Amino acid sequence: MLDRLEHALRARPERPAVLSATRTGATRVSATRGELVELADAYAAALHARGLRPGDTVGVAVRPGPRALAVLLALWRLGLRGAVLDPGAGAEVLRARLALARPALVLADAAAQAVAGWARTLARRARLELPELAGLGPVATVGPRLPGCAPALERGAPRTGVPVYGGTDAADAVIVFTSGTTSRPRAVVHSRAGLAAGMDTVAALFTADPAAGGRCAEPVLGGTFFVLVPSLTRGAPVALPARSPAVLARQLRRLRPRDTYLTPPQLRDALGAGARFGGRVWTGSAPASAALLDRVRAAGADEAWGVYALTELFPAAAVESREKAAFTGAGDLVGAPLPGVRAVADGDGQLLLAGPAARDRYLGERPDPWVRTGDRARLDGAGRIVLEGRCKDMVLRRAENIYPGLYEPGLHVPGVELGVLVGVPAGDGDERLVAVVQPQRGVPEPALRAALSDPLRRMGTARPDALLFARIPLSGRSRKPDRAAASELAAGLLAAGRGGPA
Repeated sequence: MLDRLEHALRARPERPAVLSATRTGATRVSATRGELVELADAYAAALHARGLRPGDTVGVAVRPGPRALAVLLALWRLGLRGAVLDPGAGAEVLRARLALARPALVLADAAAQAVAGWARTLARRARLELPELAGLGPVATVGPRLPGCAPALERGAPRTGVPVYGGTDAADAVIVFTSGTTSRPRAVVHSRAGLAAGMDTVAALFTADPAAGGRCAEPVLGGTFFVLVPSLTRGAPVALPARSPAVLARQLRRLRPRDTYLTPPQLRDALGAGARFGGRVWTGSAPASAALLDRVRAAGADEAWGVYALTELFPAAAVESREKAAFTGAGDLVGAPLPGVRAVADGDGQLLLAGPAARDRYLGERPDPWVRTGDRARLDGAGRIVLEGRCKDMVLRRAENIYPGLYEPGLHVPGVELGVLVGVPAGDGDERLVAVVQPQRGVPEPALRAALSDPLRRMGTARPDALLFARIPLSGRSRKPDRAAASELAAGLLAAGRGGPA
């Protein structure tokens, strides 16, 4: 698909490619299709002139947008391997894992160099951190330079004689680091074939709309490569979501995208700002409850989809809000495996996935066709994946193993923003099971306690020992609930006499 994208961009160079929003929500063109190609050509020539050759590793610390996409196209064209330096993964994780990759060059924008340098203290407050980039290898600046930045990547290198990679699709394409909050953070290696297969799957999801007709060139809202590449390939411009929820709400009203991809925290923030949706809305990267998807549809979306995906396999399954809401079994329905994805549960109940889009291997390890997700799951009678919780999140109470994911969907009654079940040490190796619920703005706690009474009763032997109302800590680049922090918060609130029986 990246090959097709380059041809598509050259065919209509005058058309808008990447859009952004002003504070009023008005649309602004950040780059045309021709400007993207021009950037990619310049970056490819500069990298080739520096002596980089197929198989070399290039660290990439560039914010999502036109420059980052042009870097990806240049690396793909030359057969280079990109290592994505996400500041949300943590400096120690990146430093340790990159020691195996040994980047020949690090490309970084001014913001990334600030996070790794003079703004490190400020960035840590936002849980962003990069190692000293110069310690990883030579550094070149992509985009505008600020004082103290590395020299700019040359834009005037000769473009004649720059080769196009013609090697095997089994070659490495990208390294993505898992979150530093996990117990065993890893570097995930995707091959060129695997990366292309994942993008083809996303493209099939976006275009599987018989009512679309000639609307395929209508704008899409989303900021990930898996949204940018398929959308631009089919001719649709992509708008990067505004960071401010209020501006995002105005952006949605003015842009009226055919497809919107936002993370669950972005959706919750946008809904809180009064956003209205249209067309199809997609969300992933963190759990999305049926209640959240229903709120998106109530705010105007024709369809609201939850996408189950991992760093190791994107995407794996998808489910529309109506199907998810109709599910009455225990656990979290995330949908049927997408075409080409195989799903089985091992002897311990852990979900294993395989397919063309699965990662090739973890850096420094041997290839393995099966991705061990760390999720407990089962397949229902229709072959759909039902998650039962993270294996490591199990709570041991009175010799009973309780998997929160089986029961957490029951916490998401109307008026609940987010809800989790966590264990709090009770002594002698036992734990108390505590429900921590974050109300939507303006919803009174007594009303929520009454609404939760019946769902809590139906949990049977897994009924929580206590119910707390509090803002749930989030972590990582996808802002998932931070269960360890939520457990500490619950312990502190209970010790202070807050909360009551569930």
